[in-house]
Order: sequence, then C-alpha cells, then structure tokens
Amino acid sequence: MQLNPDELTPVLNRLKRAQGQLAAVVRMLDEGRDCKDVVTQLSAVTKALDRAGFAIIATGLEQCLANPDGEMDKKELEKLFLSLA
Repeated sequence: MQLNPDELTPVLNRLKRAQGQLAAVVRMLDEGRDCKDVVTQLSAVTKALDRAGFAIIATGLEQCLANPDGEMDKKELEKLFLSLA
C-alpha cells in the first residue's frame, strides 16, 4: 500500500521533531544530566513516535476503506496496528 505523500507531511514533521528530541536525550546522557530530565525527554520521544505510527496506520485504514480491493486485508492492518500497541 502506497501512502499519499501529501497526507504524510504532518507525520514527517512529527518524526523530525522526535529526531531532535532523541538527539537531546543522547546529549543529556553525555552531559550526565539528571535521570528525571532524561526520562521526561525520552517519554516525549516515545509519544511522538507512537503518534506518528498511529497516523500512518490511520492513513492506511482510510485508503483501505476507500479502496476495499486494495493490497492489504483486515488481518494485515490489524497486525500493523497491534505492533504499535
């Protein structure tokens, strides 16, 4: 299933932001920052990645509903969804 690039712009922005947050986590560890600060930042990265994944799956579901004879069936979509849960 090919995803519509126009619909992925917000997802790409979110992933780029998560990439910056992850770089901040690495920098914080290198600097010996407080555990609480590191975990808080790492939590933000995790949430951003989860939201990006769910947005991609939601786009795929939308495409499957619009084109029920497409490449992915219900089981495949369910497996993708559960991989993020």
